[in-house]
Amino acid sequence: MTTEALVLAVDDEAGILRLLKLELAEQGFRVITAGDGAEALRVAEEQRPDIILLDVMMPEMTGMEAMRKLREQTDAPIIFVTAKDSDKDKVSGLEQGADDYIVKPFSPDELGARIRAVLRRSSGAQPTERLVRAGDVEIDLERRRVTKQGEHVELTRTEWLLLQSLAANHGKVMMNAELLSKVWGPEYRDDVQYLRVWVSRLRAKIEDNPSEPAVLITRPGIGYMLDAEPVDQTLATPTV
Repeated sequence: MTTEALVLAVDDEAGILRLLKLELAEQGFRVITAGDGAEALRVAEEQRPDIILLDVMMPEMTGMEAMRKLREQTDAPIIFVTAKDSDKDKVSGLEQGADDYIVKPFSPDELGARIRAVLRRSSGAQPTERLVRAGDVEIDLERRRVTKQGEHVELTRTEWLLLQSLAANHGKVMMNAELLSKVWGPEYRDDVQYLRVWVSRLRAKIEDNPSEPAVLITRPGIGYMLDAEPVDQTLATPTV
C-alpha cells in the first residue's frame, strides 16, 4: 500500500513542495501538491489522496482551518509539516485531530517513515470476535463500535486503534512502548507524549470523570490498562 500511496502535500512555499515531491517520489510515493488551503480542498476532492501533508502557517486559510474542512470531505490521515516546534503547538495539533506532527527542517527519511507508520495504522488491525464492557462503556471489537450508556461514541481512527488494543488485552497492563508500537508503529516506541495526548482524548469520551479515570487506568511509568471484562454475547443487547 505505502509504495503506491498517493500523497497530497500542501504548502505555500513552492520550494518546500518541490522538495517534498522529489524526496517522496524517490521513496516510492506518488505525490500531488497544493499551494494553499482552498486548492487543497479542491485537489483532495478530485484526487482522493491516501494521506495529506499540511503546513500550519499559510495565508488566508491556516492549516488548522484547512484540516477542519478536509475532515468534512475525506477520512485520509493528515500529518502537519510545520516550523512551529514547541510542545504546546505539537500537542494542540494532535488534540485538534492531526494524525501526526513533524517539524521543519525535517529529514526526508524520517518523513517517509512517519507517512508509512500513519498509513499502517490507518489501515487498522484485524478485529477480534469479542465484546467487552468497562463500566457503562461497551466495546464491540468485531463491529468496531463503542457505546456509553447505550449511546454511540464517535471515535477518530487513532482513538479507536488505541482503545481496540487496550480492549483486546483488557485487565492487563500494556507497556507504553508496546502500545506506541502497536498503534503508531515501532518508530514511535519512545514517544510517550503522543500516548498521553491520545489517552487524554479517549478518556474525554469514555470516562464519567476524565480527571479521575476509572476505566482507562494509568500505571505510572509503566503503561495503561483497560478495566473491563468480557460480555457473554448470548446475553448481550444487540447493537443496531
